[in-house]
Amino acid sequence: MGPGPLSVRVAALCDEVGPRVGPSAQAQVFGVRRRLDEPLRVAIAGRLKAGKSTLVNALIGRRVAPTEVGECTRIVTQFRYGTADRVDVVRRDGHRVSLPLDESGMIPQRLGVARADIAFVDVTLTSDHLRDLTVVDTPGLSSTNTAVSANAQRFLFSEGSAPFDDDIDDDSVGAISGAEAIIYVFTQSVRDDDLQALEAFRSVSARLASNPINSLGLFNKVDKLVGAMADPWPVVGPLAADQTKVLRRVVSDVVPAIGLLAETTEAGRLTAADCEALRTLGQLPQSERLVLLASVDLFTSRECVVPREQRERLLRLLDLYGIGFAIAQLAARPQLASGDLVRMLFQASGFPRLKQTLDQAFRWRTDAIKAGWGLSSLEKVASHTERPQDRELLRDAIERVLQQPEYHRLRLLEVAQQVTTGSVELPEPMEQELTRLALSNDAQWILNLPSAGVDQLVKAALEAATRWRVYAVAGASPAQSRVALVAHRGFYLLSQQMRAGGGMR
Repeated sequence: MGPGPLSVRVAALCDEVGPRVGPSAQAQVFGVRRRLDEPLRVAIAGRLKAGKSTLVNALIGRRVAPTEVGECTRIVTQFRYGTADRVDVVRRDGHRVSLPLDESGMIPQRLGVARADIAFVDVTLTSDHLRDLTVVDTPGLSSTNTAVSANAQRFLFSEGSAPFDDDIDDDSVGAISGAEAIIYVFTQSVRDDDLQALEAFRSVSARLASNPINSLGLFNKVDKLVGAMADPWPVVGPLAADQTKVLRRVVSDVVPAIGLLAETTEAGRLTAADCEALRTLGQLPQSERLVLLASVDLFTSRECVVPREQRERLLRLLDLYGIGFAIAQLAARPQLASGDLVRMLFQASGFPRLKQTLDQAFRWRTDAIKAGWGLSSLEKVASHTERPQDRELLRDAIERVLQQPEYHRLRLLEVAQQVTTGSVELPEPMEQELTRLALSNDAQWILNLPSAGVDQLVKAALEAATRWRVYAVAGASPAQSRVALVAHRGFYLLSQQMRAGGGMR
């Protein structure tokens, strides 16, 4: 996924004004320029033991991030694409200590640098999953270990305009505060401090990432909600819907998943021997299978044709729900191919929906997210520069870009943020219509006319533009009026673009 037209224009702005400002502002402008060429950066946050690292491994397509609590899980770790596998421990003084992956292909548990001296860990991998997505794994929040919790908050959630230690290196600041989107992982149900953590993310994240539009909740380990043999998905659906309502002001959606199944299948960890062991278990009498799957202790300790060591490995890979699901499929279809079994387990993990949501909620909007981040960053440079001529030059250049019709999408995203977070209240139907307009270029979906032709869509867009204009001048508060005028122009531009034969981009 190459740079989109909006971020390309912001990059051109950096190229234009960078050589014309003072040394301090120039370094910052060129820093923004470099970031615009990088993949979308997504931060993974949540409690200790919520399954963040398991999710990271599933997203990467390799088991690289340690999932057991240890030194590495207490440190911010960035995963990005590279031409060779490499682990760099970045010290607070900026120096890097390079390490190889361990014999199992994971980040070493011991990093060889005192934890207090480590800013973050930078991991480059030859995984195609990372070509257009950089993943940042964060330490657990709200843990009983106050040192871990404080460490995570120091990187992510401290208050104030400078939320990091004075001596922290620029790369570490960029790794976290520059995240353009966030996935918040939780289990069971959302607690007050989960909401506080998501709210606090806004203080350090990029402007367009710090709102529900580019934040996603992952309801992990949903298999733990029911017994080992039971199907969790009928229970999970209503629960996820409830959590979506609770979190509607901080995330765009809540996606349920079984992270362990996703990691095992996406990282290719299930071997032919594992599948044969499952096939053997599927051939046992049903009564024996029921006893084995009644508990972890019975599954590992009971006499069985499959060796105990193999059963223990299956538990590590699939847990009881995944084992029970696989056995049921193989008992029903003894000739089921191993590849088909892995695909079925992948579907059962719920991860396909997560990937689809990521594509729709994050990747599709990468261009607008990154362009918005770039302009927001340049605005900050302008506001902090000591040279008045630099401030004027930057702000004039930013305003010229924002006046271009295609950049109205950024204004739409900004007002949609205000509405979805509750900063500006709108009637629910109008809130939904505005969100659709900000998040898509599909006129049929935006206008809720799935079968309409161009003429009907143009007419509906103009009617919507008029409706928002009337609302702006009749009865709306000043804040609502500002939002409504942005929506009015958005629908008017949509009608123009459809008449010209294009979608809204």
